[in-house]
Amino acid sequence: MSNNNGFSMQIMRVIEHIRQKIETEVFNYTQLTDLLREYSKPRDAISSLTQKGDIVRIRKGLYVFGTPWRRKPVSREMLANLVFGPSVVSLDFALSWYGLIPERVTNLTSTTPERSRHFDTPTGRFSYQHLSHQRFAYGVSIQKNDSGNWMIAEPLKAIADKVWLDKRFSPSSPSSYGDYLFEDIRIDESALEGYINPQKIIELESVFSARKVTWLVKFLQRRYFK
Repeated sequence: MSNNNGFSMQIMRVIEHIRQKIETEVFNYTQLTDLLREYSKPRDAISSLTQKGDIVRIRKGLYVFGTPWRRKPVSREMLANLVFGPSVVSLDFALSWYGLIPERVTNLTSTTPERSRHFDTPTGRFSYQHLSHQRFAYGVSIQKNDSGNWMIAEPLKAIADKVWLDKRFSPSSPSSYGDYLFEDIRIDESALEGYINPQKIIELESVFSARKVTWLVKFLQRRYFK
């Protein structure tokens, strides 16, 4: 029993030391092992900390502090950039975040120039869909919150990403987009009007260089720039 108590006290000192040295809520395995380099078995200490919930393993090499040791809320949007990268928050989550669709989206959706992946973590599911480097890199906005900075697609880019990657949608002409945008994915048109930018719309056509997005551009131009 005394050995168990001694080990528990040691682990308590370990997490106090880690919390004192790491200012952010998100950290990596290298930071942990560096802080634990004086311990004979740093991996055992990390394992004990995760079992107790003092730290939470999001995925291999990526951690956050557990609730008892958390100073600030953990930004899932920022985590999305870190769980798999390079990546940018986009698609359904971005549309919800901008208030363009009424649904509250819990699955953190992103685009990436790497292959499509998804990860189920203690903080929820993170999904990543492939885009070419040119399409991926365009229309990125940097947002800030108490947890740090993170990248999200601009509103019109998030819509173009959705149109391009949604295999359910097979338009036959630009006129097909009204039902898709406003009935199927339920874009709030009054909210969309606030994000309409003629130059950004033209740039989307050039960046994607694909009929599916070209028709989206033509639909938006006809609807808002008659």
